[in-house]
Amino acid sequence: MQKSILITGCSSGIGLDAAHGMRARGWRVFASCRQQRDCDRLRAQGFESPRIDYTDTDSITTGLAEVLEATGGTLDALFNNGAHGLPGAVEDLPTDGLRAIFETNFFGWHELTRQVIPVMRAQGRGRIVQNSSVLGLVAYPWRGAYVATKYAIEGLTDTLRLELRDTEIKVILIEPGPITSRLRENAIPIFERFIDWENSALRSRYEGSLLKRLYESSGPDRFELPASAVTDKLAHAVEAKRPRPRYYVTTPTYIAGWLRRILPTRVIDRILSDV
Repeated sequence: MQKSILITGCSSGIGLDAAHGMRARGWRVFASCRQQRDCDRLRAQGFESPRIDYTDTDSITTGLAEVLEATGGTLDALFNNGAHGLPGAVEDLPTDGLRAIFETNFFGWHELTRQVIPVMRAQGRGRIVQNSSVLGLVAYPWRGAYVATKYAIEGLTDTLRLELRDTEIKVILIEPGPITSRLRENAIPIFERFIDWENSALRSRYEGSLLKRLYESSGPDRFELPASAVTDKLAHAVEAKRPRPRYYVTTPTYIAGWLRRILPTRVIDRILSDV
């Protein structure tokens, strides 16, 4: 029988590539998006596309129900992917901004995962794949909000994997580094909403660093890979008989994993302070 996968955040980038890539591998793909217009666009491309907005619990419930109605109540794999950034110094990050990014990048993932687990328990198997980040391994300056959500995802996922060890539900982390996507562009309106950089004690550093990175595209990152690099890891995670607990994707992720295992914190801080 054709296996099914629900992928979130499919409007662009990693999610969109994963939807196309997994469909090409013979999977029945449910490519969800936050906005209805993106769902409509994907449906025009032949996808089944339920609307799932991580900040809207009702949409999580109805979106999953739509999937289960189509499959007869089963789901082989879930790929939690949809997320956004909120760049800015931690001292300039309002608590409401932190709450907002956690709603999308963490609490929504948790809600969808909790609703999927009983389905997988009933069928006796399943794969839950979480798209984390190199920033779930090490912290970079100016990215505190995003780092916090990814550290939280790493911890929650590791715990869930331990708790499901005696089942056939496999819980897996994918940890990309720089991947071609719209993460930077999508972060701009969120930055403008929450960060009052003009009145920050760090204004000169914003002007000399973060604003240029945010508003002036300098082309691909030195180690940037296409979104298909993540899709390749996703395919192994959901198809392998014994998937790995973690999949690193880019060179910076391998380096970050090595740094965290080998070097003292003070040395890591010196290396990453100007990233």
